[in-house]
Amino acid sequence: MNRTELKQFLDAKVLEYEHPKFLETDPIQIPHKFSRKEDIEISAFLTATIAWGNRKSIIKNANKLMELMGNSPYDYVLEYEVDKTDELSNFVHRTFNGEDLNYFIKSLQNIYVNHNGLESVFAKKSEANSMQTAISEFKKTFFELPHPTRTQKHVSDPLKGSAAKRINMFLRWMVRTNATSVDFGIWDSISPSQLSCPLDVHSGNVGRKLKLLTRKQNDAKALAELDKNLRKLDPLDPVKYDFALFGLGVFEKF
Repeated sequence: MNRTELKQFLDAKVLEYEHPKFLETDPIQIPHKFSRKEDIEISAFLTATIAWGNRKSIIKNANKLMELMGNSPYDYVLEYEVDKTDELSNFVHRTFNGEDLNYFIKSLQNIYVNHNGLESVFAKKSEANSMQTAISEFKKTFFELPHPTRTQKHVSDPLKGSAAKRINMFLRWMVRTNATSVDFGIWDSISPSQLSCPLDVHSGNVGRKLKLLTRKQNDAKALAELDKNLRKLDPLDPVKYDFALFGLGVFEKF
């Protein structure tokens, strides 16, 4: 396919998959339970954090996590006290455990009380065509409090070679328009043009088959290559193609 044909093909797949029925099997259904901005942000961030492995398991555990927080995540974060955390201690999703979760809630409290919330932290170091430096700076802020060393692995750093799939997915959720009732579009200080595609095994494999990607590893260098090629197709909203790449990989076994 030439570029025009590729764009037409992928645009059609975006229309097919960026649809409310997408929510039925995707972890993004969790933040859709909420209407308050802060509840959406926090539930989305925590859901994205555990979004690896079996999707049914991700959704099940994210729902369990919301129940532990009384289905009011923002209030829970603001009222969090370190000595009253027994309800979180038994939470486990793969290698993310209660110790990690307790620090995540404590850090989110710090971000909302002292840094004006998640949007403000991510927007601070955003660049014209990239959020990767901003993600790295976010990690520094997130771990500015005393924390278990093991917990750092649950927030990726693109400047240390990671594709940061889960944070890029979270940013897509927050920033892209809610015109199709899938993403939320609740962050005005970041533009869709700054976002990067959440690169995982599915989007990576499809990207290679479509010659959008040549690098074999799904790392920061591969993400930069994929970003460059998706921006040629749509510089204003390159990450819409996440729906096409993911749908082709997961649902069509492309």
